Amino acid sequence: MRPPKRITLDDMLLRCWTPTDAPALHMAVLESFEILHTWMPWAAERPQLSDQKSFITSTISQWDTGEAYVYGIFAPDSERPLGTVGLHARVGPGALELGYWLHADHTGKGLATRAARALTETGLALPGIERIEIRCDEANTASAAIPKRLGYCLDRIEDYNRDASAETGRKMIWFKSHAEAGGSQHG
Repeated sequence: MRPPKRITLDDMLLRCWTPTDAPALHMAVLESFEILHTWMPWAAERPQLSDQKSFITSTISQWDTGEAYVYGIFAPDSERPLGTVGLHARVGPGALELGYWLHADHTGKGLATRAARALTETGLALPGIERIEIRCDEANTASAAIPKRLGYCLDRIEDYNRDASAETGRKMIWFKSHAEAGGSQHG
């Protein structure tokens, strides 16, 4: 069982990336580069359009293999991306990591929180998934505010090798399981 390819929320649409999204995604990354490159290792340098094409091709392949479920965040009436949110099977059995970023013009409006809430619920509804994790650097207070708002628990803080300029090398690992989600059991 896989999550739906489209999730409609009141003020946004989460949907799988398509190859035709590459130019708009490229523009969103370029317009948000000053913020992204400080926290995102993949944004160490200004990307080329070919980087976004490769990213989208990778997300399609990862969806098919169950390695990741990555969505573009869009306004319901627009093809211009507001950001990205995804579930990644890279934190061990029975768990998915939730990651996100927003276009610089759309931060501070609750969009990432609402998208993360939707994917937390979606992820915990998948068979065999007992835990969703959000990981961010200790200094990334904007990113850390999201798991706090959503009732995630801070599990631990680990040292790691810094990958981006603003990182401290101390990663917070937040989690939500079925117990924190209200005891519902799925799968």
